[in-house]
Amino acid sequence: MLEMDRAQVMAYRIAAQGLHRDEKDAAKLAVFDLGVQDSSRDTALHALVARLAAPLTGESFTQDDRFALVWSHRGAQHFHRREDLPELTRALVPIDEADAMARMGWNRKMVEAAAIPALDTLFIAARAMRKAIPKPTAKGDASTAVTKLIPEGLTYYCRGCQVVHILEQLFRISSLHGGIRLEPDATPAVLAPLEGRKPVSTKADLAAATAVVRRYLHVNGPGTRADAAGFAGTTAGTVKNTWPDDLTEVRVEGKPAFLPPERVSELENPPEPDLVRLLPSWDPLLQARDRAILVPDRARQKEVWRMLGNPGVVLADGEIAGTWRAKAAGRKRLDFDISPFETLPPAAREAAREEASRIATARGFADVKVTF
Repeated sequence: MLEMDRAQVMAYRIAAQGLHRDEKDAAKLAVFDLGVQDSSRDTALHALVARLAAPLTGESFTQDDRFALVWSHRGAQHFHRREDLPELTRALVPIDEADAMARMGWNRKMVEAAAIPALDTLFIAARAMRKAIPKPTAKGDASTAVTKLIPEGLTYYCRGCQVVHILEQLFRISSLHGGIRLEPDATPAVLAPLEGRKPVSTKADLAAATAVVRRYLHVNGPGTRADAAGFAGTTAGTVKNTWPDDLTEVRVEGKPAFLPPERVSELENPPEPDLVRLLPSWDPLLQARDRAILVPDRARQKEVWRMLGNPGVVLADGEIAGTWRAKAAGRKRLDFDISPFETLPPAAREAAREEASRIATARGFADVKVTF
């Protein structure tokens, strides 16, 4: 059995996720096999700037018809290839009641209070979404319209709005099943029908769900069932039913983990990760659930993954070497505050400045200021 240390695993993931910047076409990046999360300002754009050799702007990406923004894994916003959405939708149909409860964040008391099985709840909401949103609609108006079409047990009183809403996680995870996408760059959020959407399907597709697990292990492997379940927002017991049967077992820091067999040679001999990148919060590299592999020090883990407002991270020579934040200084300049965990060598500092300039250009800023 292959024995791997975390440095080799990091080198493999950096290569598998396209961070060596060998690709010019965003649609060909392996990270889009799972989708690229876009949960805060320009997150997905920053992730692509870190990976694409060709110049990129926010408008050129968000207006690219090959991609769609939807609520998908864990109810989080992700950009996906449009051509992948039918299979993705099938993959996200819960395979049983336990899976549905996990994805919705429900427990038995919540199911009893709703008086409707969690699995049925998802499709009740999906059909309501489809009916209530026939055209682009602001999220607040869409929520109001959907709420009128669903049982009372699936709603809650929102103190902030002082109105009754559909449960937020249910709203999110039912949307794709209802054929709903999000308009990129819209603030506040705007929902719209997916072009060519099919009727709501309640049939689980184990092959499609298994493909999600396999893709997770491709870009974030080697990993375990618990890792894949954490990404999907379900339980390890559920993933047992969608676990590929041909995986290769290896040991990472003495613990068993798994990888698609066609990726083993890349794991054994990954290219040297001699690069510097500024990755956004929720970057695909940070989506791996084995955080001790990404950032071994627990105190530093707390700096990277916070309760609110995660920073971006500095990737340098195969390690997450610090954090960063950026804010606009007027309309023309973007200011970066980079906080290394330890002093960066001069070459790495210069490379970080160059990465900051790439991000600023992509976001339409003419100038950049970098502070360490």
